[in-house]
Amino acid sequence: MKPGYKQTDLGMIPADWEVVEIGDLNPFVTSGSRGWAEFYSGMGFPFIRITNLSRESIFLDLTDLKLVKLPYRVSEGTRTQLENDDVLISITADIGIIGYVTASVQKPAYINQHIALVRFDSAKANARFASYFLACERSQRLFRASTDQGAKAGMSLGAIRKIQLALPLAPEQRAIAAALSDVDALIGGLDQLIAKKRDIKQAAMQQLLTGKQRLPGFCAKWAVKRLADVGTFSKGKGIRKDELVADGIPCVRYGEIYTHHNDYVRRFYSFIPQKIAKQSQRLRKGDLLFAGSGETAEEIGKCVAFIGEEEAYAGGDIVVFSPSNQDAMYLGYLMNHASICEQKARMGQGDAVVHVSARNLGELQLRLPDIEEQRAIAAVLSDMDAEIAGLEQKRDKTRLLKQGMMQELLTGRIRLPMPAEEEVAATP
Repeated sequence: MKPGYKQTDLGMIPADWEVVEIGDLNPFVTSGSRGWAEFYSGMGFPFIRITNLSRESIFLDLTDLKLVKLPYRVSEGTRTQLENDDVLISITADIGIIGYVTASVQKPAYINQHIALVRFDSAKANARFASYFLACERSQRLFRASTDQGAKAGMSLGAIRKIQLALPLAPEQRAIAAALSDVDALIGGLDQLIAKKRDIKQAAMQQLLTGKQRLPGFCAKWAVKRLADVGTFSKGKGIRKDELVADGIPCVRYGEIYTHHNDYVRRFYSFIPQKIAKQSQRLRKGDLLFAGSGETAEEIGKCVAFIGEEEAYAGGDIVVFSPSNQDAMYLGYLMNHASICEQKARMGQGDAVVHVSARNLGELQLRLPDIEEQRAIAAVLSDMDAEIAGLEQKRDKTRLLKQGMMQELLTGRIRLPMPAEEEVAATP
């Protein structure tokens, strides 16, 4: 055993840390109640749901926030009214997502029946530290093990009280929580910058793809053409999920157009063996790939451009368009512009599953600049994409750094130096 450490139910922890159950700290524990939907309002007080909790951060996501009027059952509202430093835990469906309530949440605020509230005595546990501890992988395994299995998986408040925490002394709890919060703040700042850059790109697309703003050096009149006038159609061939391999020839499956690709193919997520490739539709550089079916008319026909040189194939339910004397990347952006999406939505056929045919896509009305201006516009937009991708990569690396920090700090493998005044305060 490593000197200065001890073995516990939570694994090896520093000898001066204490393992306790949440219930041992005598917290206030409750959960939201049903029936709040009737109090939804355009104006009112924040109402926190599981969608406002995230596995990426303990801080609440308030971008999709419901508001409620104060219920006539005043006692029910009072019981579930949130305070700063409350810890929230999802207890149905996706169990164990942690939320931490800060002053950024307008008060009063409330929770629904799918969320448990734990309010710690600040003299016994630092709530922000506890939130990070409950969000770490070791605690998440305990959540999964404590889940009530039945017709609908859930977690009782009694099980919440049984969840264990490994607590250092109060100064170290504060120091660990502060260090992790600093990294979360950096991630949050990157998220905001990415959102801002995406908004700027959308505004640029609106101006450049409609000709409302012209790039320097271009003034020629744009031509109005049908999509069928500038290329030819073909169709992808079915590639079943059980035909995929880990290492093979790249392919694009129609569902991935919705879930993984935007505007143009940057990387591949599926691969097939040579024998399947021989039966499939090979892509050529510059091809456009339209999703031939979808769940709604609004999303039907989402398009991505294939701009690579490698051998790759199109799966079934993909409509392939091979343009002639057009810039494929420009068309990839244009095919997802609102003016084109509105046309595609009108072409969709079906109810439960909406389909669009090559024949209908061929009738799309396009306003096209000459190919040199297309290339210039595509270059501007792809530069913006590259900047956004760089920021996303930096954010993702920072998230990995945070995960590593949580693993080390919340197990005591790495100890933070305490300021002199904190060391004195922690001395018995």
